[in-house]
Amino acid sequence: MNNPKNKTVHLSYYALLREERGIGDETIHTSATTALDLYKELQVRHNFSLTEDSVKVSVNDTFSSWQTELNDDDRIVFIPPVSGG
Repeated sequence: MNNPKNKTVHLSYYALLREERGIGDETIHTSATTALDLYKELQVRHNFSLTEDSVKVSVNDTFSSWQTELNDDDRIVFIPPVSGG
């Protein structure tokens, strides 16, 4: 029953997203094809309050477009705005 479109991705969350998710890192299985598809899936799954307009995405340690296609074993980091002090 393994869907060939499913892939395993490794996620990291920071700041508000980390608080809302309750953890900093996780590995999930997804059929999302782009970073945006994945973020929208996670928004629903974890009730994230931030829209993609206020979050940056990094795929495999490189800041990326929301349209970046995802591959099996990618490392994705969602970076919300952070306030400094």
